[in-house]
Amino acid sequence: MKKILLRGLLCMSLFPLSQSNVFAQEMLKPGKSFSRADTLRGSLLPERTWWDVQRYEIGLKPDYNSKTIQGSNKIVYNVVKGHDGRTRMQIDLMVPLVIDSVLYKDGSRLKFEQEGNVWYVQVPKQELKQQNSVHIYYHGKVHEAVRPPWDGGFIFTRDSLGRPWMTVACQGLGASVWYPNKDHQSDEPDKGASLTMTVPDSLVAVGNGRLLFKKDNYDGTTTYKYNVVNPISNYCIIPYIGKYVNFKEKYAGEKGPLDVNYWVLDYNREKAGDYLPDQVHKMFKAFEHWFGPYPFYEDGYQLIDASHTGMEHQSAVSYGNKYKFGYLGRDASGTNWGLKWDFIVIHESGHEWFGNNVTTRDLADMWVHEGFTNYSETLFTDYHFGEQAGNMYNYGIRSGIRNDKPIIAAYGVNEMGSGDMYPKGGNLLHTIRHSMNNDDLFRSILRGLNKVFYHQTITSAQVEDYIAKQGKYDYSKVFDQYLRTTNIPTLEFYVDKGNLYHRWTGAVEGFNLPLVLKKAGTATMRIIPTATWQQVKLDQGQQALVTVEGFEKMYYIKAVKTR
Repeated sequence: MKKILLRGLLCMSLFPLSQSNVFAQEMLKPGKSFSRADTLRGSLLPERTWWDVQRYEIGLKPDYNSKTIQGSNKIVYNVVKGHDGRTRMQIDLMVPLVIDSVLYKDGSRLKFEQEGNVWYVQVPKQELKQQNSVHIYYHGKVHEAVRPPWDGGFIFTRDSLGRPWMTVACQGLGASVWYPNKDHQSDEPDKGASLTMTVPDSLVAVGNGRLLFKKDNYDGTTTYKYNVVNPISNYCIIPYIGKYVNFKEKYAGEKGPLDVNYWVLDYNREKAGDYLPDQVHKMFKAFEHWFGPYPFYEDGYQLIDASHTGMEHQSAVSYGNKYKFGYLGRDASGTNWGLKWDFIVIHESGHEWFGNNVTTRDLADMWVHEGFTNYSETLFTDYHFGEQAGNMYNYGIRSGIRNDKPIIAAYGVNEMGSGDMYPKGGNLLHTIRHSMNNDDLFRSILRGLNKVFYHQTITSAQVEDYIAKQGKYDYSKVFDQYLRTTNIPTLEFYVDKGNLYHRWTGAVEGFNLPLVLKKAGTATMRIIPTATWQQVKLDQGQQALVTVEGFEKMYYIKAVKTR
């Protein structure tokens, strides 16, 4: 389990804007009620909390024709709470898959029972701090994704030449859709995971991290084993099976040479040769500048052709953007700045820092993954095309915000908040950045998040507290406004006889967002409006800054000139 930091310590996929509404409609049904199954999936009940996952060793043999799989998972764990032998171990594996047997570390068979997608394994008495393992064997018809990555499941499809192509997309739904595990974001295997795949010898299998071996079985199949040494979210462990070819390079990154592998379908090799490295190099330059070193140097970085648009699978990023700039050739910002880079390479790789390195314990806090990664698009644009380009891109993506429900959802039931976590989350961060008026400080906060919470699972509260502490300003009401309500604060203002009068309406009590207005060659001003009218004497040149556009282009607020 990643080290869990308490709030008091510090006093901390892809759904592009044009698609976030689709995601919200399909995954976040209005008026949703929660069942026992939701609680079992999303809560840390006693059957989960006495053991801490150290490592997954997964074996997989898919059958393309029957759409079935055979597999196993050896779960190595530490006993972190003692028990009297009656405690059960909760293993998650979704129907219609079936567990065949469970072996304890000494080879003895363990009894188990099923409740829906949960399997309770009866374990012997174990002492505190012991390291033990269970080896789970399973098989069956696997749930298939209908429209990946928008829904989860195993993917059996064909490439453009009609050849078998298989992978998985399961964020949100959960990795237990295809292999047994503790399907909760709070517990990542501290010592990584391996994935061993046995596939037809006409195909190539690719997994996360580094290839340990390839073995010809002389029966029409080949076995590949991949391994990661770093902690990894269970939904990020993914098989890719198809007609892949590989090319590689070493990137001169902030921590030294980084192994970069590109796995593309054979007929994409020529166009991928220059296109992908160019985008990847630009991505690393921007993100290592803003966020710090790539977090998984030991496992390398891979970009892999996928049959869906893309996902942030750690050290094995899915790529399905058809070698086009923008998102499949479109720009959600409407500014054309998004057509100057490949959305999937940039966005999904941004998750290596926010989502994979810094991971939330509960799905309800998923905005930390998606809001920061959405904002990585603005930062990428800023780094390569200038601050004004970044501002324009960020302002443009507001068109995807619906304000239908809060960004933070219910805890303990595996629920995600509004799809607004993408563009609204990105605009929240841009708003805070402008309020600080200190890019060196803001950058140090982004890099600090990735350093202080390196390879850890955390909460939104910890992120909020870290930003407040490092920024030396209480942003708690700002976070409440944008994360926990659907109201956008309105700034009412007017200028009379050289004085600026201003106040907030439609804001949470105590809302205290600072507003800094500036323009090259003119004066700079900073105000902190409240719910009551305030008066500020304007110096020479400041009155030109006080416009509706001046406020709204810099901050995600409504500005109304009242007279």
